[in-house]
Amino acid sequence: MHVDEAVLAPVRARFGTPVRLDWKGEISDAEWAVATHNPARTHDVTLFILDPRRRLALIRKPQFEADVWRPPGGGIHAGEDFTAGAIREALEETGLHVELRRYLVETRASFTHGGRELHWRTHVFLAETSDAEIAAADPGEIAEARWGTLEELAGPLRERLLASGRAFWRYRVALHDAALAAMLA
Repeated sequence: MHVDEAVLAPVRARFGTPVRLDWKGEISDAEWAVATHNPARTHDVTLFILDPRRRLALIRKPQFEADVWRPPGGGIHAGEDFTAGAIREALEETGLHVELRRYLVETRASFTHGGRELHWRTHVFLAETSDAEIAAADPGEIAEARWGTLEELAGPLRERLLASGRAFWRYRVALHDAALAAMLA
């Protein structure tokens, strides 16, 4: 795994020590296929991007149902500077130029399926932008990008993800909840 402690130590020094969240859950065949499509990647960076009006950037991927939205994020490439990779992901998924502000949550997940186990890490950051326009820069990867609110993420979007019954969405809700709590701390 290329996002290891040697990569993360300077990130913590610069953006703070995150809250740690441990999560474990059984995932479906379809979720296992998504999680393991690139065996070299066992992490993601999730970005809580706020604009000056405190609007939250949200994305919807083509495979998501029309009412399923989440904060943007993606993977850091091997050999890529972690901060530069997170900023790249923000631009690719939302068209927004961002500055990372705080390392909110480090999640260590264990996804299980059919006796197999996949260890996954998510790194959640608070980021800010002064850009007003949001748009998916890569429509093949992102169907739509829009502004939402922290209240929407904690309310109707949270309820929608939980109602899906999918383990991946329960995982996302847990890390969103942890990030929202860390933002208030």
